[in-house]
Amino acid sequence: MDIKARAKKLKTDIPAIFLALKDKETSWIAKIFAGITVVYALSPIDFVPDFIPVLGYLDDVILLSMLVALTLKFIPEDVLERHRKQAEGMWQDGKPKKWYYAIPVVLIWAIIIVLIVKMVW
Repeated sequence: MDIKARAKKLKTDIPAIFLALKDKETSWIAKIFAGITVVYALSPIDFVPDFIPVLGYLDDVILLSMLVALTLKFIPEDVLERHRKQAEGMWQDGKPKKWYYAIPVVLIWAIIIVLIVKMVW
């Protein structure tokens, strides 16, 4: 599968994961991974900012793909297929951007900065 096909698949897999997160048939471990994946995908803040050449976009491609692949392993196939059909065209105007999806990313960066400051001091 080439990069364009994978990117297109991500556009339907992420909304499908979002829908599976709310499904009662999804296990708790799948919901945890789905929550992490959705928060990272919808967060307006990345772990590596996009303005850093190559690395900024590479973290989206690699990290997001890995999170989606890992999450899909835990979601039952019938639940996933049902939500993939529902998710087609769900976010065709672009993914929703909400500030509260950035909170976990900001917290992780704050912890990293505090740990670095403690090590230097």
